[in-house]
Amino acid sequence: MKALEHMRGVYRAEVFMKKFVFALLGACVVFGSCSTGDTASAVSKIFGGSSQAPVFLNCRAVSEDEVEFEFSHPVTVKSLSFEPALEVASIEDGVIVTVKLEGNLPPGLQYTADLLAEDADRNTINVLVPFRSRNNNMPKLVINELLVKITNPKTEFIEFKMKSAGNLGAMRVFILGNTNTTKLTIYEFMPKEVEAGEYVVLHLRTRQESYKDEYNGNKEESSGDNSSPNAWDFYVPDNTRLIHESASAVYVLDQDDRVIDAVMISATPDSWWGKDYLAEAAEFLFEQGEWKSADGTICRPADAVNSTGTANTRSICRDETKEDSNTAADWYIVYTSNSSPGEPNKPKRWN
Repeated sequence: MKALEHMRGVYRAEVFMKKFVFALLGACVVFGSCSTGDTASAVSKIFGGSSQAPVFLNCRAVSEDEVEFEFSHPVTVKSLSFEPALEVASIEDGVIVTVKLEGNLPPGLQYTADLLAEDADRNTINVLVPFRSRNNNMPKLVINELLVKITNPKTEFIEFKMKSAGNLGAMRVFILGNTNTTKLTIYEFMPKEVEAGEYVVLHLRTRQESYKDEYNGNKEESSGDNSSPNAWDFYVPDNTRLIHESASAVYVLDQDDRVIDAVMISATPDSWWGKDYLAEAAEFLFEQGEWKSADGTICRPADAVNSTGTANTRSICRDETKEDSNTAADWYIVYTSNSSPGEPNKPKRWN
């Protein structure tokens, strides 16, 4: 009986303390007499917990059968599921949670992970995050043609030429234009096998229902303007202008944020970029070794491809007879009516 009474006394004391602390919290909120961080810290000390809940930082597939989840400090996974469903072989807890799967995943497919984790102080975090399965077979490619100035119903486009066979899944295209509303645009490819020498055309608007992504293996499936029966056509699902002849940076990244290819264009020979994000892009692409000035330094507007003279059928083309130097020397503007999405670039130069 004494032991029971002692337990009841402890329980009543805990209840009193909790009521006292919550009353204190209420007073702080009402009267603003203490900061939220200080109060949370005090409550944490009273109840033996931590106010610093784990923060989710990143999720990525690091191999065909491994996925990593990164947190601000070590956690233990309490539950984990995937959509579509995946079988989990093992889980290694820590700052980086490594999940080993049963069998390899196809390249570049999208999954969603639902993870519940807990730290040493019993703070929990629930993460619902999409990711792409690992694609170790991305093709080598170059950006081959850009149409940056159009009139309705045609669409701007980026043409890629495959330098090797591979799978496009999880490859990302970035466009930094010269407006605040479209600083950064990303298109992420779904899985698609391609062969060396093939052309892929990414149209930068979807104006009509007939503009269809050709993931089903039929190069003639899309009937959109500037689509090609000899190339794989894909469409950004929007009708907003994303690329600008005045100044733009276009580049392609793999799953490790490495640049596969890039190009910068500008219509003005200014000494430096007028937009901070274009200056940052120039530095980033230079550091990655994928775009530079003719003298081997960071690209200035004068070192970018001169986009003056582009028009509805006058595109910016790569000289396909030359090796890629990652400079403006590889590029020229074709004569009127000589843009050629999905076909070899026309040799006639406008400039």
